[in-house]
Amino acid sequence: MGDEEKNPTVADVSVGDESDTISERQRSTNIPWSMKILSVVLVSLVGFGSHWSSGVTGAMKSTLKKQLHINNAQYATLDASENFIKTALILVSGVVTDRIGGARAMLWGNAVYSIGAILIAAATQVRSFKFMIVGSVIQAFGDVATQCAQYKVFSSWFAPSNGFASTLGFELGLGKIGSFVGQASANVIAKRTGNFSWVYWCAVFINLFTNAVTAVFYVFTNYCERRYAGTNDPATGERLTEKNKKFEFTKMLRLPWPFWLVALFSLFQTSVASVFSSNATELAQKRFNISAVTAGWYSAMSQYLGFFLVPILGVFIDILGQRNTIMLVCGLGMLLSMCLAAFGPSVGGTAASFGIYAFAASLGPTVIIDSIRTSMWYQEVFGSGYAIKIAINNSMTIIIGIVAGVIQDHDNDSYNRVIILYVVLAAGSVVVGMMMVGISFVSPTMDRLQWTRKQRIIRGEKINALKEDFEQGENRERHRIFSLSCFVAMIILLLGAWATYFWGVATGNND
Repeated sequence: MGDEEKNPTVADVSVGDESDTISERQRSTNIPWSMKILSVVLVSLVGFGSHWSSGVTGAMKSTLKKQLHINNAQYATLDASENFIKTALILVSGVVTDRIGGARAMLWGNAVYSIGAILIAAATQVRSFKFMIVGSVIQAFGDVATQCAQYKVFSSWFAPSNGFASTLGFELGLGKIGSFVGQASANVIAKRTGNFSWVYWCAVFINLFTNAVTAVFYVFTNYCERRYAGTNDPATGERLTEKNKKFEFTKMLRLPWPFWLVALFSLFQTSVASVFSSNATELAQKRFNISAVTAGWYSAMSQYLGFFLVPILGVFIDILGQRNTIMLVCGLGMLLSMCLAAFGPSVGGTAASFGIYAFAASLGPTVIIDSIRTSMWYQEVFGSGYAIKIAINNSMTIIIGIVAGVIQDHDNDSYNRVIILYVVLAAGSVVVGMMMVGISFVSPTMDRLQWTRKQRIIRGEKINALKEDFEQGENRERHRIFSLSCFVAMIILLLGAWATYFWGVATGNND
């Protein structure tokens, strides 16, 4: 890729003494696939620890409520504390990641994440709810840095329809295995050791491993920067960068309208998936009348059994495209799953709901993240764009999570009423998915998310023409106003999430 590039303009890096021996002309623009694959493996291993930890808290909901003497609203506040920090800092993190690079952001982010994991484990040891919130907040600081960083790294190595979705699929598939192991083993570890805090100490050990891998990846990245001059998008010729020479605030504020449609779909789909996942173990306990250990296995299977589909989906998207269609199918699957859980509260209906959810949830993350990247004109601000997507998701999750906790507390701790809320959210994702598919028939700007790899390469000049029209065409002012309006709406949603969070703290009897 990018063989035609003879004068690379990779972001400045410090190369020490080797800068004298390796000139710009000696730095190859042909990055071996072995190096790309190694980078994907290392980044995927880095994310394994956070995925493992994410599967633990949801599986331990019943145990945490019992051992820490908290109710559903307080548990929701605990869950929302981490999301609150992410919404407060994620936009800054995205901009900083674009500027300093994903590898450096991952290095310090994982270190802070591990400190938070240690504090959470200590909090469970002394059975302190307040202490656990503090640990969750600190852990969130680290998670904020790593969430944008790892996908920013992928975007600098792979272009849309040229390996980006495949690498996402591999990382997310491995992450699902980590989350599955974390959720399925959490109650087993708690029961076998006789102390549920050992679940969180195991998470600490996993996170220390990811810190070691992060250090290796950081060294690997510096090695590659000294020897390779980067790569280009084979369709458009755009230079793919791991870090920028300056902050690109203007480009961050001028994201195209297809980006915001994808973000709107993610708002509905990801929020219902997040809230449902955090409650799945307890729902299985109540509906199937089984122990926490068995329920943990059932819920873990429902959420992560489709891990093998994720890499396949990534390859499919890279080769055949059809991103809008896949999002619509994902939304329809989520809606069917939530309807079965809501209107078929029997053992059979809940089991069917979990099975369909396993399939639908496997489609979401890969196609959403890849569509975010494909819809953007500027790869150098992908970290900022992905940060906006996370801010939207976490804001909605905070609001829905706390509201759902209150509804459940007022319904004798059952899931009969709160599931209706999940149905509404899933229906929202279907509506947005239908809009995207419909618009793609009349708008090439939206239709390019459907293009196959071959079509995208052939129509590279068309993409550049659409980009030029966005920047300089007669509708450029309309595009600018729309982009700014969407950004302002995102800020309002974020402030609404903060208000909901503080309301939850004030009414959750946390003192």
